[in-house]
Amino acid sequence: MTQPALGAYACRPEESRGRLHVEPESPSRSVFQRDRDRIIHSSAFRRLQYKTQVFVYHEGDHYRTRLTHSLEVAQIARSIARRLELNEDLAEALALAHDLGHTPFGHAGEEALDGVMRDFGGFSHNDQTLRILTKLEQRYADFDGLNLTWETLEGTMKHNGPVRGPLSAIISEYLTRHDLEVSTWPSAEAQVAALSDDIAYDNHDIDDALRAGLFTIADISQVPIVGRVFAEVDKLYPGIDEGRRVHEANRRLINLMVGDVVEESRRRLKESGVASAADVRALGRAVIGFSPAMREEEHKLRRFLFERMYRHYRVNRMASKARRILQELFQLLLAEPNCLPTEWRSQAKDAKGAETARVVADYIAGMTDRFALDEHFRLFDRYATT
Repeated sequence: MTQPALGAYACRPEESRGRLHVEPESPSRSVFQRDRDRIIHSSAFRRLQYKTQVFVYHEGDHYRTRLTHSLEVAQIARSIARRLELNEDLAEALALAHDLGHTPFGHAGEEALDGVMRDFGGFSHNDQTLRILTKLEQRYADFDGLNLTWETLEGTMKHNGPVRGPLSAIISEYLTRHDLEVSTWPSAEAQVAALSDDIAYDNHDIDDALRAGLFTIADISQVPIVGRVFAEVDKLYPGIDEGRRVHEANRRLINLMVGDVVEESRRRLKESGVASAADVRALGRAVIGFSPAMREEEHKLRRFLFERMYRHYRVNRMASKARRILQELFQLLLAEPNCLPTEWRSQAKDAKGAETARVVADYIAGMTDRFALDEHFRLFDRYATT
């Protein structure tokens, strides 16, 4: 099925601002389709398969990983973009790229790396995504990075809105070569990717937490919108087994949220009078979002998940272990960069201080959960062989 006609406010591939490094475009794919394909074929994307969403990979085969999460976000983003007459390919590319900079062990890993990098410019997964897309992926003969379009890089940097406050050294350095206009709002497609991220993790975290036994259906049903959905499922399918019951509730909740975003965003787009992608960026506020009522419902759900899942003692224990693992890896490799693998050691050989620390952070951030655990064992267990 082909993409329907685009709205006046959508990003059009033929109007792209192009790539930092000029290259011939594909005769069979739009520039945004090509961006999506480059992201999918990147090493960083493949490594998401073994990176934590909430549960570490070895805790079970059925829990979401960063990879499955990114695929779910992309599916939701395409659905919303199609209904709003936005560019599905750009929305999909942004959804697939948004988590590339995440460390092993999820947010606990990011907190650990940010802490040990505090004297060297800090660490942010958003900044790391930019480094991956523009520098660390080294596959092409003519340039470092993936050489994505301006629109994809802009949307990746600003998918949560304008970048406020002092810019990091990583962003500042890149902007001297390629101005992504970080102080303005991003495209409507980038805003769709951001909302799709919220919808995906709200719903799959419910599923994963129920599967892990962190709370029960009765517990989560105390959240009004979730309780109403389960009540609807129970009325339609009395006596249904729990697995199907949860799935039915999840898909209905996703549909409710997606429908709300579409309806509210149509209202905002019409009310704002935006007639181009440039108008969307210059508007000064988001054109894509939940209605006030749904935003309040979603906040209640987020508060429940924060209290009952993200701060559950089992999750806390793994997060504590993860922080120690990454802190110890960083401290050892910074003090003894000769322990880095050959290709990384060559980058650190002529670097000093903050530059060496950044090489070590790049190396650790790119690890999967499994590799980080194995590397820690190899370096710290006296009986381990190298």
